[in-house]
Amino acid sequence: MKFDKTLDCYGLSCPMPLYKASNEMKNMKQGEVLELISTDEGIKEDMPAWCRTTGNEYLGMEEEADVIKVYVRKKKQEE
Repeated sequence: MKFDKTLDCYGLSCPMPLYKASNEMKNMKQGEVLELISTDEGIKEDMPAWCRTTGNEYLGMEEEADVIKVYVRKKKQEE
């Protein structure tokens, strides 16, 4: 998957990956995609829920051994 920025949250547990993702998204342009790398199993449910709450677009997840990668597109601003 194509992404604009990577956020490494390897080894961090909930709620830190979501907290860091929220801060990173503030610095991104609308439409850009964030790749978040995590080892916290909770991210599988937390990230889609966070996206529903914030209006950002959850693009999917990939798993490789103990690493979980989730992809989020920053929401477009309302007109």
